[in-house]
Amino acid sequence: MNITDKILRSQLELTKPLTDGSGLESARNMQDKVGRLMHFTRRRDVVVLDKSSDGREGHLVVPRDELRGGLIIYLHGGGYVCGTREYAKGFASVLSAECGMKVLSVEYRLAPEHPYPAALEDAYAAYCATIERGLEPEKIIIAGESAGGGLAYALCLKLRAEGKPLPAGVIAVSPWCDLTLSGESYTSNKEADPSITKERLEFFADCYTGAYPPEEIPKIKKIAASARGDIEKKRNPFVSPIFADLEGMPPSLIFVGEDELLLSDAVSMRDKLFASGCDVTLVSRPDMWHAYVLYCLKSNAEDYVIINNFVKKCLPKDNERKLRWMHLDNSAKIYPAAATSRWNNIYRLSATLKEEVDREVLQSALDVTVRRFPSIAVKLKRGVFWYYLEEIAHAPKVQDEKSYPLVRMPLDDIRHCAFRVLIYKKRIAVEFFHALTDGNGGLIFLKTLVAEYLTQKYGIRIPNENGVLSRLDPPEEEELRDDFPKNKAPVGKSRNESDSYRVMGEVEPDGFCHVTTFIMKPKELLELAHSYGVTLTALMAAVFIKASVNLQFEDVKKLKHMKKVKVLIPVDLRRIYNSKTLRNFALYVTPGVDPRLGEYTLEEIAKIVHHRMALDITEKNMSARIYTNVHDEERMILKLTPLFLKNIVMKTIFMLVGEKKSSLSLSNLGLVKIPSPMDEYVDRFDFVLSVQSTAPYNASMISYGDTLNLSIIRNIKEPRLERELHRVLRDFGIHVKVESNDR
Repeated sequence: MNITDKILRSQLELTKPLTDGSGLESARNMQDKVGRLMHFTRRRDVVVLDKSSDGREGHLVVPRDELRGGLIIYLHGGGYVCGTREYAKGFASVLSAECGMKVLSVEYRLAPEHPYPAALEDAYAAYCATIERGLEPEKIIIAGESAGGGLAYALCLKLRAEGKPLPAGVIAVSPWCDLTLSGESYTSNKEADPSITKERLEFFADCYTGAYPPEEIPKIKKIAASARGDIEKKRNPFVSPIFADLEGMPPSLIFVGEDELLLSDAVSMRDKLFASGCDVTLVSRPDMWHAYVLYCLKSNAEDYVIINNFVKKCLPKDNERKLRWMHLDNSAKIYPAAATSRWNNIYRLSATLKEEVDREVLQSALDVTVRRFPSIAVKLKRGVFWYYLEEIAHAPKVQDEKSYPLVRMPLDDIRHCAFRVLIYKKRIAVEFFHALTDGNGGLIFLKTLVAEYLTQKYGIRIPNENGVLSRLDPPEEEELRDDFPKNKAPVGKSRNESDSYRVMGEVEPDGFCHVTTFIMKPKELLELAHSYGVTLTALMAAVFIKASVNLQFEDVKKLKHMKKVKVLIPVDLRRIYNSKTLRNFALYVTPGVDPRLGEYTLEEIAKIVHHRMALDITEKNMSARIYTNVHDEERMILKLTPLFLKNIVMKTIFMLVGEKKSSLSLSNLGLVKIPSPMDEYVDRFDFVLSVQSTAPYNASMISYGDTLNLSIIRNIKEPRLERELHRVLRDFGIHVKVESNDR
């Protein structure tokens, strides 16, 4: 025994008489403190989530480094008398961190208030609820220590009796399987075990078997043996599994200290399981005491290696977590090819809360959330013929806000993680490389992250609705699919378009981006839009076109030299094709006007935009556009072209053609809806696109509550477009509050 073990043993020996002389509530509080201490040592390695099952509360402990699927259902010890959820989450955290696996700790009802069969019923209900949620029994391990170890076997017996499928395995640490205390070690190890006494166990056994009538429970002032319980009740196989027929039990791994009172229980259980034809391994450690495994002693670090090997053996062969990899979707292939040393296509979504953000809690929430989004929590990898995405093993670290939004994300960073999470006071921002997902997919990620943050920070329950996904469920395959190929038409549609006028200016030499936000009331804008018979998006596109036309008249003196003014408007294809994908699934339309044909009123432009959008945004038109894009990708000669040559071609086409067809992009994510419990914590949402690679402007809109935020980004010094936009809106009676990071 090393020095650490000796110190711990001496501490247990000192507290042993104190715990035996304590009252019931004092003993429960003391045990909870032990659990909190165990959790404290592993709090950085796991995330603890509240979990209810069939009306009983518990915890789901999620490892930050999840190595395998499946679930450990943990049943805590405490003689069926002590141990709340606070205690249970302690060893559950240790198990989760050591095994890299989710652990569900069950808070079963305690005796003497709730004697047998309450604990067994609660464990059975938790197991059945887990199965009903879709987790296969062959991916479940039952673990328990002391009374929880005995309860694990009692649960398996009940499952067998009820005709339910058994778990893949049982891990029992110092299992209490004989409440009659008939084993030889209860006498031989009486002085050797520093942690527990036979008298204490007799009291627990009496409590669990109902020896104390309800009217006597308040009179219990001290934990003391009474030996008043019915011996036959204690011999019930569902109370003392040592007396059961153990045939058909799942594989077992049993740990026991050779100095502990319950040594006989573990050895007898091993012998009976073996005699019944069951797979069983007993690990007995000299000089160790009751439930020693919980203390994570360095001298017995091998125990967790044994546990991991047992779990790996019991669970399906394909259960070890493998990092996913995915082809870039059809829309995403252009983004890494078009990236330059000064520009890549990223965008930002942010939520501003009503209180300052807790970095540690946000990091914990991010650790959980990324597991739900394996197509977003990725890094960019370079293949021979195409780029592809590979899931990251760990969530990135939350960063401080940069000097301005959408600071360029170097390709080296994208090759390690293609998104970043930033905080500034009350704001949580996520910046995505556009190859991962479009704005609608990004918004689902942000809402789910914020929901997990609020759940952990304030303990509120948030339903999975309005784009908030369940963080605990695995992703649906539909969410990870590239939905472009399946929705292509039999024939394509030409991409030919004329170039568009673009507002230009003196580029900021250090790459600084100015973000100006127009804060408006959607009601005012909708009233104006409805008076024209158009949508809000069509109206705002018309405002940008009107402002750009006005600026072109200032810049270009001869009418014949003027260009069309068009705005690129992304179209969310999920609504058209009833898609659930979280990857890029958007095309665009570019409505506009030709200033050479004469002057236009705002109403005229709005109606042109509205009708152009109505003509273009149909399922058949979008499918034809998809065909054109997908067909090029499917050409065999292109498939076999090395990536470096593809990049040259795609970048050339993008620089010559890609952004010249519109003045800027105007992306509208519409009205953000979140589950109602989140509303009292969230103040606003913002959406910011990056500037174009060869033009200085882009714009994006998002609404929440009674506020619409229009964000205009530019990398030139002169705010000409913003001023003209403000003038146009003001002329039509729209009240605008302006925020800016201009320096």
